Amino acid sequence: MRVLGVDPGLTRCGIGVVEGVAGRPLKMLGVGVVRTPADADIGPRLVAIEQGIEAWLDEHRPELVAVERVFSQHNVRTVMGTAQASAVAMLCASRRGIPVALHTPSEVKAAVTGSGRAGKEQVGAMVTRVLRLDAPPKPADAADALALAICHIWRAPAQNRLQQAVAAHRTTYTTKGRTA
Repeated sequence: MRVLGVDPGLTRCGIGVVEGVAGRPLKMLGVGVVRTPADADIGPRLVAIEQGIEAWLDEHRPELVAVERVFSQHNVRTVMGTAQASAVAMLCASRRGIPVALHTPSEVKAAVTGSGRAGKEQVGAMVTRVLRLDAPPKPADAADALALAICHIWRAPAQNRLQQAVAAHRTTYTTKGRTA
């Protein structure tokens, strides 16, 4: 499975591509950051993020795009920018028919480090170890994007089995004359 991870942000939008399957060594295919100037208007910034993500989609042709789920922060302006960048990533993938998965920051940290409260340094160190890199990707947004891709690859098989079990239960339940 080839997954493009996106750590959304208006100033720095982390992008990373990882290939592999759960239980086997994973391979980093690319990592980077789409940058926009903080003093530019929102419209051109979103267009720049779209163009950057489209270029990554063209080059790496992922099977899935994993995006960090926006969570509530104290700074509404930061949340809005993150949500807007996240929406651009989802739109770019969906326009191409590429499935999108959302993962919370704590879910990603737990998957990669074993702790949902891990710091940026711990995430970077584990991404470096898992992908057998010489050094942690910089800036942290790039490492976070790779962590998103790793998280999805590792968690997708279990999530798929869970979804299949729920679907089977619903089918069984509705065929007995009840509605779920």
